[in-house]
Amino acid sequence: MSATPISVTNQGFVSLVGAGPGDPDLLTVKGYRVIQQAEVVVYDRLVSPEILALANSEAEMIYVGKKLDFHCVPQGKINQILVEKAKEGKRVVRLKGGDSFIFGRGGEELEVLAEQGISFEVVPGITAAAGATAYAGIPLTHRDHAQSVQFITGHVQNDGREIEWHSLAQSNNTLVFYMGLKQSGYITHKLLETGLDETMPCAIIENGTRREQHVYTGVLRDLPIMAKEAVSPALIVVGSVTSLHNKLKWFN
Repeated sequence: MSATPISVTNQGFVSLVGAGPGDPDLLTVKGYRVIQQAEVVVYDRLVSPEILALANSEAEMIYVGKKLDFHCVPQGKINQILVEKAKEGKRVVRLKGGDSFIFGRGGEELEVLAEQGISFEVVPGITAAAGATAYAGIPLTHRDHAQSVQFITGHVQNDGREIEWHSLAQSNNTLVFYMGLKQSGYITHKLLETGLDETMPCAIIENGTRREQHVYTGVLRDLPIMAKEAVSPALIVVGSVTSLHNKLKWFN
């Protein structure tokens, strides 16, 4: 009597890859390898053209980018794309700028894959806070300036939840706000209200690690004025470490 054949599902695989902050040379070796092997690449707006060019010429390229106040593809649809392509048996790369687990919604997407029984892996990337400040000559910590660093979303009024501003207003702390240009006035108001000095040095790093990088420096009370000059993508950095920019800047 012959054995009953076992049904094998041709299940795909998803690699969640952080592309880094912009400079293609900051992509990890593993990220480079899985991008080249991918049959489908689902990518965001801030992924550089140089990194996208690493994909196989036969790979299906799906753009799902977002920018402030405008989502080209809703998050639910992105989740659906990942599930559908994986269930087609494809090797999928979900490619995000920076690191996927730092304000990248990577965890949310993996939850959906896990619920669908789809296998996945995570390939970390250099987050914008680490990459952009390094290229701006601003150390996130420094023995004489800051003994801690905090990463904060700049969407501080839109999600219905307020952050603990009192925990941020410390002179020996470095604050890095992602996506904060539009909310710079509110950020400044809350930091001053909770006790941070108005002369605390700060910086805005525009297009960090890219050829068009530009760094604005000043003090906290002038942050909203600085923000009007900058364009996205940009990071806001508050803390005395930003005073080292002129001394340590190296990237032109």
